[in-house]
Amino acid sequence: MSRAWNDLLLTQGGVVSRAQALEHGVPARTITRWVAEGRWLRIHPGVYLVGGHSLTDPARIRAAWLWGGPDSVVSGPASALWLGMLGRVPEGPIDVTIGRELRRRPPPGVRLRRRDLDPLDRAMVRGIAVTEPALTVLETAAVLDDGATFLDRALQQRHVRFEALHEAYCRSVGSYGIARARELLVACADRADSAAERRLIGLLRRAGVTGFVVGHPFGRTTIDIAFPGARLAIEFDSWAWHTDPDRFNADREKGNALVDAGWTLLRITWKELTERPDRVLARIRSALLRAA
Repeated sequence: MSRAWNDLLLTQGGVVSRAQALEHGVPARTITRWVAEGRWLRIHPGVYLVGGHSLTDPARIRAAWLWGGPDSVVSGPASALWLGMLGRVPEGPIDVTIGRELRRRPPPGVRLRRRDLDPLDRAMVRGIAVTEPALTVLETAAVLDDGATFLDRALQQRHVRFEALHEAYCRSVGSYGIARARELLVACADRADSAAERRLIGLLRRAGVTGFVVGHPFGRTTIDIAFPGARLAIEFDSWAWHTDPDRFNADREKGNALVDAGWTLLRITWKELTERPDRVLARIRSALLRAA
């Protein structure tokens, strides 16, 4: 075979379409014979895995896209893996998005989604079309068991910025799964005067904990929730709100200043408040007890 053919196999992990094989000089009858002999594995109609190569997650993703064609887009966790945000694709079919007007029946191993994507939500990466990073993060977080952790990690590792997530959400309002993505987006954008503050205040009041002040002055800033008598400061820690490095640094400087001034500092996340409220309450009570 030609060097171009070998380069194609190397680039695509051994996954090729029938059209690509014909274009590189492989006769149709030869394709049929090699499949019959087991030298090529038929993954999807018109898509094959050449012998000597493994059907890895990236190979499955490329195969699904080659079946979908140039106008299709890989989405969800498969796109997240392709973009380096996930280590593996969860069990199940590969998500592929096509336009609403197209009428195709997906083969086993492919889950088809019909919708018209905004051009801003489509990206070409290493030879296949995937959803742009922000939409990929939203849709993947919406289907993973621990979507909140995935969303936080994507922000922390700077795969996306919070503003881009919000813009992608606005372009996708009304689409399948976006309501769940919205919940996670709101959660990661919490700050002192948001639902996180109200949730913690409610938790403290229900537990009979008193002596706290909301927005307690500290120098030129304020403490989210403070117990002045015990010099205990509670700050809500949401990385998403600190997409601006200057604001992130200012927040950390305030924390250091509190400690230098003799305050005990507790940082509380939305995830802790919603998933381990008893643990949050125990930490606060323990700090108050130590102060007493």
